[in-house]
Amino acid sequence: MDVAHVLQEMRIGDEAGSCSVLAAFSRIRERFEAEDAPERRARILEETAGLLARAPLDRLFPELSDDLRGQYLGLVNSFTRHAALPPCDTDSGALCAKSYADIPARAQAVSAVLLALSVQIQKALEDQNSPAVRSLARTLAPTFCIFSITHLLEQPWTSAASRRSARELLAAAVALTDSSSVQEMLSGRPEQEQKGALGPVLDALQPELTKESWKRNQAVKHVFSWVLVQVGRPWLTEYLEKVFPPSLLISDDYHTENKVLGVHCLHHIVLNVPAADLRQFNRAQVLYHALFNHLHTSEAVLIQVVLPCLLDLLSVLEKPPVHSGLPRKPTRFDDVLRHILTYMEMEHKLDLRRVYAKNLVLFIERMGIVIVRHLKRLERVIVGYLEVPDAPEEKARLSILDALQKTLQIAWPRMERRMGSLAQSLLRFLVDVSSESLPPQLKEQLMTQASHCLLLLDHCSKGKLQSLLRELDSSCVSEPVLKCIQKVTAAPLLESDSVSIHSVFGLSKRTVIFCFIFTK
Repeated sequence: MDVAHVLQEMRIGDEAGSCSVLAAFSRIRERFEAEDAPERRARILEETAGLLARAPLDRLFPELSDDLRGQYLGLVNSFTRHAALPPCDTDSGALCAKSYADIPARAQAVSAVLLALSVQIQKALEDQNSPAVRSLARTLAPTFCIFSITHLLEQPWTSAASRRSARELLAAAVALTDSSSVQEMLSGRPEQEQKGALGPVLDALQPELTKESWKRNQAVKHVFSWVLVQVGRPWLTEYLEKVFPPSLLISDDYHTENKVLGVHCLHHIVLNVPAADLRQFNRAQVLYHALFNHLHTSEAVLIQVVLPCLLDLLSVLEKPPVHSGLPRKPTRFDDVLRHILTYMEMEHKLDLRRVYAKNLVLFIERMGIVIVRHLKRLERVIVGYLEVPDAPEEKARLSILDALQKTLQIAWPRMERRMGSLAQSLLRFLVDVSSESLPPQLKEQLMTQASHCLLLLDHCSKGKLQSLLRELDSSCVSEPVLKCIQKVTAAPLLESDSVSIHSVFGLSKRTVIFCFIFTK
């Protein structure tokens, strides 16, 4: 079927042959927006896709001007609005699933039209390599990108078929901009002074990301977060003013799902924007207070994203504790760790205990020697966590053993005085684990880590623990526990000289001396 027949079937113009394709687009848009019946709109979309697929390139892309680019963009925007999500008028920001029942089919129909147009633009670029056509491709790419990402993820308004069409359209948008990936399409090519599509995409999303409107469209937050995490250093810095406020706004919502999404965006910003830019205009301080407020939650899924983000942000706000000079004054690292240990000590939910224990290891590693300020409370937390099993995977106790190992390695000169309580707790732990019905591999892992902690504790005490363990009555313990004890008693004794000891733990001599004089 040629263009004239398609135009005639669509009843555009009295004489189809004399009606240009671009004039037809104007009439198509008018007809499409005037129609109320979904069936007729679907028919217009189908016929437009046929028109685009069969039209000669010279008629589709004559000498393009700003008016013609605007006409193409207007037609595309009109079609994409047909598959837009219904607005939500409630504060929840979500509609029931049946409200989106007809969206997947509409999205597929619109994707078919946009794919047909992208194919023709690609052909024109290959045949003509016209700057005007390339300009048209860059003009349409942000709209293609937003529409495809809206229907790309598994959501109540998507289906397998609509997601497949969205993936094809996103790939077409990447090809139109002559990019090798979505990241390059959004970031651009700085070496060629070519801007990416991120700026226009954020400009298009901005009206829907205000405090009053961001909950009216459930898809906009997902599109924003998906686009944001595709762009890293050094390109994200240029758009900090456009991405920081919406991320902070989403994270400040009362729905846990939105808080998690917002913190996820903020963490990406912290990792991919230079510290100097984050500290400018007090942004980092504002973010610190927002994240710290989230620490009062009892939602494990939120704590899981807040703690790593907060830890990386503290590295922006504070100097590394090991390089802060002497005397080392308390910092926000100490404030956050003190808060975490307080909550860990009284927490009884296993999912939260696992999250806290996993992130405690990261804080100990990052804080280094200044962890000695918190040894008293840290000891209580470690002992308490070793006493409570969290089968079937025992993630909390594995993490807390890891935290104990890191503490022994970092603050070993201060650990001898705590040898009694920690050794007693570890021995009790070995006895409990040996009698629990756990998978053999997991039981072996737990007992091996506990044995390693006992060995480190013995090094901290300069062999005193070995002497105490040799006095144990072997008839009172099971064979697996006895093997663990024998590993410790069979280990060679370290020299009492601090210079010899510090080589085992990987610390400098200066740090060793400082550990002995550091106040609690």
